[in-house]
Amino acid sequence: MTSRKPDEQLARNSRLRLVPSQPLASARRAVTTGRNRQAPRPPEGTPPRAELARQARAVLSDAVRMARWAAADRDPGAGPLGPKALERAVTTLDLTASQAHTAWDRAKLSGLVEVHDGVVRPGWRLHAWDSDDSAVLRGWVALFDAWSLIHLAPAGVDPGLVAEVVESVPQVLSLLQLSAGPVTAPALLDLLAQRVAELHEERCEIPDGPAAPVPADGDAPAAAARPDTGSAAVPTAASLAPLLRWALEGLASVGALVLGHGQATLTPLGSWAVWVKLEQICVAAQSPAGNIEQSAQDMLRGCAQLTPGPARAEYRAWLAARTVSSAVGELVTVARGEDALLRGLAFEALRVVGAPAETAVRGVVEEPQLRPYALIWLAEYEGADPEDAQEVLTREESTWLWVDTAAAVADHGDSELLVRHLDSAVQGNVPTLIAEVRAIGHPRTVQVLVALAAAHPDPALAKAVRRAAFQVHTGGV
Repeated sequence: MTSRKPDEQLARNSRLRLVPSQPLASARRAVTTGRNRQAPRPPEGTPPRAELARQARAVLSDAVRMARWAAADRDPGAGPLGPKALERAVTTLDLTASQAHTAWDRAKLSGLVEVHDGVVRPGWRLHAWDSDDSAVLRGWVALFDAWSLIHLAPAGVDPGLVAEVVESVPQVLSLLQLSAGPVTAPALLDLLAQRVAELHEERCEIPDGPAAPVPADGDAPAAAARPDTGSAAVPTAASLAPLLRWALEGLASVGALVLGHGQATLTPLGSWAVWVKLEQICVAAQSPAGNIEQSAQDMLRGCAQLTPGPARAEYRAWLAARTVSSAVGELVTVARGEDALLRGLAFEALRVVGAPAETAVRGVVEEPQLRPYALIWLAEYEGADPEDAQEVLTREESTWLWVDTAAAVADHGDSELLVRHLDSAVQGNVPTLIAEVRAIGHPRTVQVLVALAAAHPDPALAKAVRRAAFQVHTGGV
């Protein structure tokens, strides 16, 4: 097979168009695109959303307990729980050390907690957990996408082969979903072997940085980069059997599968998630009625589905019913929250306020989470063209804004829009984007990378993004 030069592969597979970023427009399309098209109906027999959410809450019950404890304890440490925090969690929550670690990982990956400079804050999903079924389901889907980050592969297995199995899992899940019932392990193994063989034939290496280090205990990271093994033999079904078992157990551990004697069956949650991935539908929060009488947060959620013109009319009506100082204060409070979509919309509403909001906006310029939004707001207020306002941002600030907007799209949008969001990055290629995204330390980095890897159609690029997500999650270099 003719090999391609690395530079040609990079240009073909990971080149980004250097176009002006329009983060709020992207985030708004995440909601309005889904609203303006008729959503496909789920397969017959799919439980109602309320029941699916109940099942998701049950899967993540320990993670929710951990998140609530961590938000109150304020000292679990960035990354894995430190020894002292682990001891406190085990005692308080009546969990084993292993269960506590698992609950902590799940809480982070599902967006229930976020770590800022070693301090834990509750994620916006945690606030909405008891009342918002969509937030619950999206949190569970984030965990479903990240199953290979928390379920370590068998020791001593080639990381490249592990990566190929992870890439092949969607086909395995599709077979389970189409079968609408139990599928035997031999049938799944046969499909996995076929798909891995295809990947060997179609494989196209992309330079994506140094290979991920293998942990000291020998467990290979699921998203590690494949070494150059162009002449390696295609793995046999026998050699893939342990990895199939590993993948099925990992999916079962997050509630997507039920394993029986020599067979596997999708749970209702798993079947629904596979259908969502296949249909690429938008599962956005419902708009509350009576926006003018709502709090700033509920008003912004209600306006998220509107196009900019009607949304501005809603903002003006909402503002007219309040004093300027109280309205601006409410909007800034929402912007400090964990929902990136609402953060962008809050600053859009502040644009409608205009001059009376200037002091408040200048007052948040030094807050890292709000700085990019505030600088763009001030640039536009001082006369800059909205298309050029982002030029006031440094490269790091633009990258932070890119991740924050990607988080909004991942939370409220669909897979296709998340992939298209790559075009708004200031970097010239995906490896550089990944390196700089990791360097800025945005608290949603892992969730964004996992969602992008799950959404991107290019297997080699998705592999590089998954590997980066694994390294960020584990604190690797």
